[in-house]
Amino acid sequence: MIKILLADDQALVRGALAALLELEPDLSVVAEVARGDEVVQAVLEHQPDVCLLDIEMPGIDGIAATAAVRERFPDTHVLIVTTFGRAGYLRRAIDAGARGFVVKDTPARELADAVRRVHAGLRVIDPALASETLVDGINPLTERERQVLLHALTGATVASIARHVHLSQGTVRNYLSSAIGKTGASTRGEAAQIAQSRGWL
Repeated sequence: MIKILLADDQALVRGALAALLELEPDLSVVAEVARGDEVVQAVLEHQPDVCLLDIEMPGIDGIAATAAVRERFPDTHVLIVTTFGRAGYLRRAIDAGARGFVVKDTPARELADAVRRVHAGLRVIDPALASETLVDGINPLTERERQVLLHALTGATVASIARHVHLSQGTVRNYLSSAIGKTGASTRGEAAQIAQSRGWL
């Protein structure tokens, strides 16, 4: 029996996934959580074989939760199941240690098979996303550029961003300028939106 942990902030989606997976004779959903920062504790308590994680959740996102699970529980595999099929998310998820990445409209039979394959140590990637990732290439933003763009996404001023990331205003402007150039945008707000749409943030 393959034990599964589900993490998704939408109760309806979480319940539907659990119901579908429980129909399979060799799969058992042993835990469900609604927040990214609840995943590690749930893994500790329930010892699942495979974690199915959404990306956008309260607390921490599914990519950060993946990294935390892989660091503390190397024998537990992670499969990202998300609405947000973005090439940048795929690259970041794999870099964090996810064994698979599929979108939520994957047919139930294929999702169950993806769980089995990930449990067996294989990699499972949505084919369309894999192609898009090859075409788009890797995320060109540095970690600092990502940080300042995340704040720019909220409309924060340079002074406010500088306070949050503990850098001088001049350094923040330099990072924003670099990010604008890499995204081909004309403003920092536009750069942040482009980066978000590509899954780079």
